[in-house]
Amino acid sequence: MGALMVVFSLQTKQRRKRTDSVEDELELSAVRHRPEALELLEAQTRFSRKELQILYRGFKNECPSGVVNEDTFKEIYAQFFPQGDASTYAHFLFDAFDTDHNGSVSFEDFVMGLSILLRGTVQEKLNWAFNLYDINKDGYITKEEMLDIIKSIYDMMGRCTYPTLKEETPRQHVEIFFQKMDKNRDGVVTIDEFIDCCQNDENIMRSMQLFENVI
Repeated sequence: MGALMVVFSLQTKQRRKRTDSVEDELELSAVRHRPEALELLEAQTRFSRKELQILYRGFKNECPSGVVNEDTFKEIYAQFFPQGDASTYAHFLFDAFDTDHNGSVSFEDFVMGLSILLRGTVQEKLNWAFNLYDINKDGYITKEEMLDIIKSIYDMMGRCTYPTLKEETPRQHVEIFFQKMDKNRDGVVTIDEFIDCCQNDENIMRSMQLFENVI
């Protein structure tokens, strides 16, 4: 959900920009990274050409070089959670968007991930979520990985949580979730276990539909 906050920032700021086409901007700007042709991105995502233009202007406004590094990503993200510490969750989210693990997120990386989060099928969204929780990318989620993500979310929310959470609350929540997901009790959660559990949880399924077509 937090990823969408970045989108809202990009959309708001781009509306104050001139209405030149993306092609004009590319020709006039000496950017370090030039995005792929809009036609290709339109074919690879569930965004229209107009939506891609809007997203690109906002992305370029925040990241004139055409790519965003982790520090800049954290700075943008922190604006939306001043009551807490979003840096750790932003780190995990950055890694999920940085699919080729080169230390930067290009417009293509950003819009491909966003397409899944906003317009993807349930299966695609759950695959993306699994990748977020699978911190070391070994194909399994351990209890400690799940705890790291959950703790980072609580840290990010900060004073927004009510009533005030006890220090042991994240671990208690993880114990409940992990026990439900780890069907064969081998100490790790596979992609199949993760998807099966999520698909049978009404609250998770409802949350998957909240942000469809927000752009």
